[in-house]
Amino acid sequence: MSAIKFSGALKELRIHLCQTSPTSKGVREFIEKYYVDLKSSNPKFPILIRECSGIEPKLWARFEQGKEKAVSLKDLSSSDVLSKIKTVSN
Repeated sequence: MSAIKFSGALKELRIHLCQTSPTSKGVREFIEKYYVDLKSSNPKFPILIRECSGIEPKLWARFEQGKEKAVSLKDLSSSDVLSKIKTVSN
């Protein structure tokens, strides 16, 4: 994985997923494959993983002045989840 450095405008990432649903499978795989490298590239940046039964997987990005953007991660592969993170981090 190429290192992703988050921009100064991005303040926090939250990933919401279900521990068992098929719609969150790619998100679970993303966490297994890419989370450690992503966190290593951004050691002080808050990346929060939130699990809850039966929810739709989503990526929440919080920017300066409290603005937030939500992106659905439903039925995406782990590499697609990484692409969504790259998109919101630019």
